[in-house]
Amino acid sequence: MRQATLFGDMDGTQETLLDGVVNVSLVPQRSPFRYPGGKTWLVPRIRQWLSSHPAKPEVLIEPFAGGGIVSLTVAFEQLANRVVMVELDDQVAAVWKTVLGGDAQWLAEEIAGFEITSQSVEQILARTAEAQRAKAFRTIVRNRVNRGGILAPGAGLVKNGENGKGLCSRWYPDTLRRRILDIAAISDRIGFIEGDGMDVLREHAHDADTVFFIDPPYTAAGKKAGSRLYKHSSLHHEELFRLSTLLAGDFLMTYDNTDEVRELAKWHGLDTLLVAMKSTHHAKMNELLIGRDLDWARS
Repeated sequence: MRQATLFGDMDGTQETLLDGVVNVSLVPQRSPFRYPGGKTWLVPRIRQWLSSHPAKPEVLIEPFAGGGIVSLTVAFEQLANRVVMVELDDQVAAVWKTVLGGDAQWLAEEIAGFEITSQSVEQILARTAEAQRAKAFRTIVRNRVNRGGILAPGAGLVKNGENGKGLCSRWYPDTLRRRILDIAAISDRIGFIEGDGMDVLREHAHDADTVFFIDPPYTAAGKKAGSRLYKHSSLHHEELFRLSTLLAGDFLMTYDNTDEVRELAKWHGLDTLLVAMKSTHHAKMNELLIGRDLDWARS
């Protein structure tokens, strides 16, 4: 792949833009979520990263799992022997616990049988006190009818939607049903923790046979996107970088391309690489990969 050097850094390092934008329509869509900030576009890099290791990792931990596309790809393609997804948002956690905990068939059939109308959506979203699997169903509905799939408080419903289909524009019941049942079929390869990803990083810092994919909410340098998109967006970025340098296993981190993040990476002696991607509005953008050594991505 052609590489374009963008910056000759002050300390002699270089940051390189991998300028081929991934066509996400060619990447297997595994997740039932439409997740803001999702990493489908990064899947080819994840394969490249994990295949660069001399042996298949025993475990991959994703401490800020969200829609889980990286964990799901690794589990389906057996790029590690096992994956562990971690998520703090109770709505998202309810979905993963339902899918992986024995109620996937129920959730799949509820989705397949649900007819989306303004009234039916209003009734579902108005519910509060629910069993876990009912909460999971409500979360999937909310994710599919909210603009951009945003689950954070204050998110609005789709209006016109795709091709003027309104609330139905992102509701694909047969596809969602299939994805959920497919995930349940390999649930023995996937662990889930509802909790703080930082705590999980600390707990597994000494596991040399574990690798980590770290994709935190982008709230460094005063960025507002994380607080707008995610229910839990507050994060101590300096502590995350410090923890990452203490991990015995390898890690790959993704971040917004900001001066503050670059400085954090430089301060901790980490390698950085710009990767091209397209936003949900099809605007070409760059995100920052961070790791100990990213030469595997430059080859």
